[in-house]
Amino acid sequence: MDTQEALQTVRALASGLDPETQQPVSVDSLLLRPQVVKALNRALSALVQQEEWERTKPANAGRYWSHEEDNKVCDELRQGLPFEEIAKLHSRTVSSIVARLVKLEKIAPKPPANSAA
Repeated sequence: MDTQEALQTVRALASGLDPETQQPVSVDSLLLRPQVVKALNRALSALVQQEEWERTKPANAGRYWSHEEDNKVCDELRQGLPFEEIAKLHSRTVSSIVARLVKLEKIAPKPPANSAA
């Protein structure tokens, strides 16, 4: 089941409808209990966010890194390009560029916000 199908199913359930027939469920249905309606609406929100990510994610998001790409990212860092520009050049997210540079030991990881200094 893809995200779009899941969205349609959860939307129907959250609206008190049978996802296959689109008919209202019986008044004593578990689906109409407030706690279940809240949970279904939360799930619906998460699916909407997932669908948005899938629609707008960079082309190379989640793909493996080649040695050639690693070298290019390191060269771009040495040239002083901002992370945002490097991310655009590689069709990746800024966070993936930073994570890769940390893994390659080209930059230090950011210390946790609550660490004592």
